[in-house]
Amino acid sequence: MEQIKNEHLTVEVSEMGAELQSIKDSEGREYLWQGGDKWPRRSPILFPIVCSVNDDTYTVDGHEYHLPRHGFARDTKFKLIAQGEHKVVYALHETEETLKIYPFRFNLAVSYRLSGKKIHVVWHVENTDTRDIHFQIGGHPAFLAPGCEEDEELRGAIALSPLTHTPLKTLKSSIDGSHEMTEVPLETQDGFIVFNDEFFANDSVKIHDCQTRQAVLLNPDGSPAVTVDYKCPIIAFWSPYQKKAPFVCIEPWYGLGDPRGWKGEFKDKPYMNHLQPGSSFMSEYIITIG
Repeated sequence: MEQIKNEHLTVEVSEMGAELQSIKDSEGREYLWQGGDKWPRRSPILFPIVCSVNDDTYTVDGHEYHLPRHGFARDTKFKLIAQGEHKVVYALHETEETLKIYPFRFNLAVSYRLSGKKIHVVWHVENTDTRDIHFQIGGHPAFLAPGCEEDEELRGAIALSPLTHTPLKTLKSSIDGSHEMTEVPLETQDGFIVFNDEFFANDSVKIHDCQTRQAVLLNPDGSPAVTVDYKCPIIAFWSPYQKKAPFVCIEPWYGLGDPRGWKGEFKDKPYMNHLQPGSSFMSEYIITIG
């Protein structure tokens, strides 16, 4: 377990999955869900897929491969390659085992950098193969819902901005985690999502096509508790339905699972990313505390 800190924040990260484990402010208040029976994870990295491929099966050049939900990175030990007082960097590349389930050679670097009350989470994917590679990547941080306790009814509010559509459009989803490419409206109250357990009755709420760039999880008094800034095409919100879990995930995604009934080549999936040999992809999302 590695730790980075400054006068405002103390952050811990594990080599397993390069996963955030803790975010505490200067008073020792924890902002990240600490895992448990309601959901065992804290902030997994989703790679090389986001969500699922249908029947855990996908096709590359006519050959079938199998990947579990959200891919393998979250359950793989990364290598620590750099650490300083305010920054830590991890790396993962293909192995004989990953090539059996994801037939591409790659380097994935994940870094966490502190700047004041901000945590910069940076993803860098490099194509080290001799052909184009195709991938998706996403974050899944679970933030404690202010004012909520475990086994109590979930409640809270998230402010979204800027809003490019009113009402916002989401993708039709089902509690089994599947979705369709059918758009449904998401009503907001002056840009605010007011959520409770029933808000997640159809699994995650997926806002697609870059309709927002910032999500602010609010304290009961309306002040910001956690702000997530992102550039990705999809932002999703999730909490496990009917488990009275005191957290909400704010998930920046460069990718999306297979639509229900979809069949086709992996490269043709909706919201797929492509890299030519020797090229790379880099993006970040930023978590601000308070």
